[in-house]
Amino acid sequence: MFGAFLLLGFAIVIEVGATALLPKAEGFTNPGWAAVVLAGYGISIWMLTVVVKQMPVSVAYAVWAGAGTALVAVVGLLFLGEQLSWIKAASLAMIVAGVVGLNMSGAH
Repeated sequence: MFGAFLLLGFAIVIEVGATALLPKAEGFTNPGWAAVVLAGYGISIWMLTVVVKQMPVSVAYAVWAGAGTALVAVVGLLFLGEQLSWIKAASLAMIVAGVVGLNMSGAH
């Protein structure tokens, strides 16, 4: 199970990287960056399919979505010049709490 969580972590990091590069793809009019974004998404989804062989899809996807959302917000704040309001911070905290709660539910 540790290996599945490790692979899921790598998949999330790749997906977050691809998402952070979306502005460079310029609405998919920049073919080079568009290819990088699509490759990142493809690799991360493939890794997710491997992960769900070893853990319930509900848990894997909740971790994927929650951690990915939180990490994209951090990347946006640190590298893309986005602002962090108290509402955004509180909302992200609720997402993280939900992911933690699902993992503690014993469903896996």
